Amino acid sequence: MSADDEEAARKPAKSEKGEKGEKGEKAKKPAAAAKPKAVARPASKSAAKSKAKAESAKASKAAKAGRAAAAPKPRKAAVAPASAGELGQVPHWDGRAAGSTSVDASTLGSIVKLRLLRSVVRAYEANQRQGNASTKTRGEVSHTTRKPYKQKGTGNARRGDFNSPLLRGGGVTFGPRPRDYRQSLPRRALREALRSALLGKLRDGEVVSLDGGGFQEPSTQRAAAALRELGCRHSAVVVLPALNPPVWKSFRNIPRVSVVPASDLNAHHVLAHDKLVLVDDAWTRLLARLPEHREEAAAAAGAGEPA
Repeated sequence: MSADDEEAARKPAKSEKGEKGEKGEKAKKPAAAAKPKAVARPASKSAAKSKAKAESAKASKAAKAGRAAAAPKPRKAAVAPASAGELGQVPHWDGRAAGSTSVDASTLGSIVKLRLLRSVVRAYEANQRQGNASTKTRGEVSHTTRKPYKQKGTGNARRGDFNSPLLRGGGVTFGPRPRDYRQSLPRRALREALRSALLGKLRDGEVVSLDGGGFQEPSTQRAAAALRELGCRHSAVVVLPALNPPVWKSFRNIPRVSVVPASDLNAHHVLAHDKLVLVDDAWTRLLARLPEHREEAAAAAGAGEPA
């Protein structure tokens, strides 16, 4: 056997021995230890607080439900609106002394619509604005168009004229311009606002009446005495059923007193004054302007009854 054959015969034996050695080493290696389970971390303080808060809220809710089931809460008694008789009694001045009289308040309802009153008052006040505030822009200012100084060489910023808004006497940037502030509201809303204003005055006890026959001739002194007798210490609006020159001239010069015909009275007049002073049958004229009163009058006329 040659040297090459001997070398080839030794090589496989060597490889078999190596394989056996590797297998033995693998067998000798201990089994890999199982990975330990992840340990749950303790909850943070904020999470614990929120959890405790939720549990306490749940417990309090359950306790409330239990108390409600054990002892049901009694219902509140419905607040009945004041009757027409209670609302209709107002102070009255007959020319000599102050007394009381009654007015018909059955058509005013029982609800004062505050949101509607707010919208109507804002509209009336907006309609009184003139809207003539005005300013001039740099194109409207009558300054010279001469250049203040040369364009270059002075070290200052370039400037074209003296009309700039940055200079005293120059134009105004985004200033007010004449505009119309008028607001329009439906007639039905205006009538409903007047109804709510009259009902509110009656509920607050701020409606008084007087006899216009006591003013045969204009007398501001007599008118002021009548207002004092009726308790009108501040502002008042005097409502006339029709044009009555002696009464109108008697009250027109008293400070904080307005004289308005019943046909022109609106919710702003009623709310802007402390007292509502009715002259003669001004209350009947006011109710005639309300749609409910007109419907009842038409029904009464159809049934043959006097309206």
